[in-house]
Amino acid sequence: MSNVYQFEANSLSGQPVSLTDFRGKVLLIVNTASECGFTPQYAGLQALQDAYQTRGFDVLGFPCNQFGKQEPGDADEIGAFCESRFHVTFPMFEKIDVNGANAHPLYRWLTAEKPGLLGTQAIKWNFTKFLLRRDGTIYKRYAPTTKPEEIRGDIETLLTDPGS
Repeated sequence: MSNVYQFEANSLSGQPVSLTDFRGKVLLIVNTASECGFTPQYAGLQALQDAYQTRGFDVLGFPCNQFGKQEPGDADEIGAFCESRFHVTFPMFEKIDVNGANAHPLYRWLTAEKPGLLGTQAIKWNFTKFLLRRDGTIYKRYAPTTKPEEIRGDIETLLTDPGS
């Protein structure tokens, strides 16, 4: 598969969403968790959404419970947490696996297309981020330690340069 638009995922409310709904946008795809040391990054992710949404940008959040069982809640609990604590307005999806035999096909594609350090395909922890160009291809992969505000320059590049 050559781009993100060939995938579908269920929204946090359980409705199927074709990622073609985001065609032509710069996307930041993130595996999230509510009880992680990196959870405060939700605030930074929302700040990016607020800053760039009108220019054709969206954050897509994919809760995952594979790392230290740090996303134990159900869809309602995850949604309530994200809204009450961080006022999240960007699209959130159902809890998924990002590694292993049950990994969501989107994450199998992301990790195969853009491996991490030393060529590893596995997601190492919560809040690993993938920045995608408007054509749905992957521009860059970021470690969980990369704060959302550190990605602003790359987002600006992709929003302003049609060839990026």
